[in-house]
Amino acid sequence: MKKLLIFIVLLFCQMAHSAPLTIEITESEMGALPIAVVPFGWQGPGQAPSEDIAAIIDADLKRSGRFKTMPSKDMIASPHTGTNVDFRDWRVLGMESLVVGQVKPNGVGGYIVRFQLFDVFKGEQLTGYSIPTTARDLRATAHHISDLIYEKLTGQRGAFATRVAYITSIAHAEGQRKMALQVADADGYHPQTIVTSTEPLMSPAWSPDGLKLAYVSFEKGRPSIFVQEVYTGKRQRVASFKGINGAPAWSPDGRKLALTLSKDGNPDIFILDLAKRTLLPLSRHYAIDTEPAWSPDGKYIIWTSDRGGRPQIYRIPSGGGKAERITFEGKYNARASYSPDGKLITMVTQIGREFRISVLDLASSQLQVLSDGSLDESPSFAPNGSMVIYATKIKGQGELAAVSVDGRVKQRLALQVGDVREPAWAPYSQ
Repeated sequence: MKKLLIFIVLLFCQMAHSAPLTIEITESEMGALPIAVVPFGWQGPGQAPSEDIAAIIDADLKRSGRFKTMPSKDMIASPHTGTNVDFRDWRVLGMESLVVGQVKPNGVGGYIVRFQLFDVFKGEQLTGYSIPTTARDLRATAHHISDLIYEKLTGQRGAFATRVAYITSIAHAEGQRKMALQVADADGYHPQTIVTSTEPLMSPAWSPDGLKLAYVSFEKGRPSIFVQEVYTGKRQRVASFKGINGAPAWSPDGRKLALTLSKDGNPDIFILDLAKRTLLPLSRHYAIDTEPAWSPDGKYIIWTSDRGGRPQIYRIPSGGGKAERITFEGKYNARASYSPDGKLITMVTQIGREFRISVLDLASSQLQVLSDGSLDESPSFAPNGSMVIYATKIKGQGELAAVSVDGRVKQRLALQVGDVREPAWAPYSQ
């Protein structure tokens, strides 16, 4: 019972409406690719749209840490099409890549955004598209262009057009705190409140198609697991057993949830078939088993267990079988999840008295610590596997941070007011 009480206290400690995230790059990658994104031209009557497409693309590329962007004030020319580019200008400035573009009207409320990406030294176009869009979708279009540029220059799919979910906590009158589950663009814009509560909300988890969120709510004073459609708000309670209902994790096919239940007295891992409403007990142990996560191929589930005396990561076939321990370096490893390619897991690792974010290479068993905070938690991979988003504490305030899988690119994502915790990076939209 003492262990169970400690588990519940830890859940409450992990808690963290609508406030945007502010992103600050705190450390960038050395050797970043020099690139200039020229302000896009407006080709039409009247005023140009308020969204600055080039500025959004510039911020995306800079935020990735893979690119060193040129301030527009330092540009000596402002071409909007390839025919107007004098590559000698950009070679003198030390640029390796160049983006130019223009926006023009396309019917009532519509636009055509055209961009071109050039290799400055070769003087050749690498890619370019004309994309129809609307005023409402201009930011999304800019993120899409950033993804195209990123993939062309790095060979890796971009993740600028994706979203993140997170929990916010803001103090109101008489000391009451209001919790909210929110979803925002990957750059912190367009925050959308999914659900609010004066009781704890925690453990958001995206469905594989990015259309639903599973989460834990303590409404009515007890933990239950809900599944909610992001766009319609429709939701259903899928687990409300006696005791703990926590840590939901979707199967890769979206048909099942792995979760932590203590309905039989001790926290164990179960698999819930969402259509049949049947439960498969996966772990049966006197220790605390919690925080499950599926492998991308659906064959395995990893989770946190203290059956060896301290929290470590264990793995078991998703259909049941023998559990095996997979972390041995360090006295505390918890809250693990797989990279999209299944080659790495990210987790919370204790270093001395501090808790950091780390990645473990499953093939080599090599562990690399990525973060440098004192209380870092809740890591989640970007859908392209390039970065890990996590929660941290900055001067007592709950903030989000992101770090590249090699540890060289770091960012902070802070709310203007309140705490923000428990991030979950969404998969690619299907």
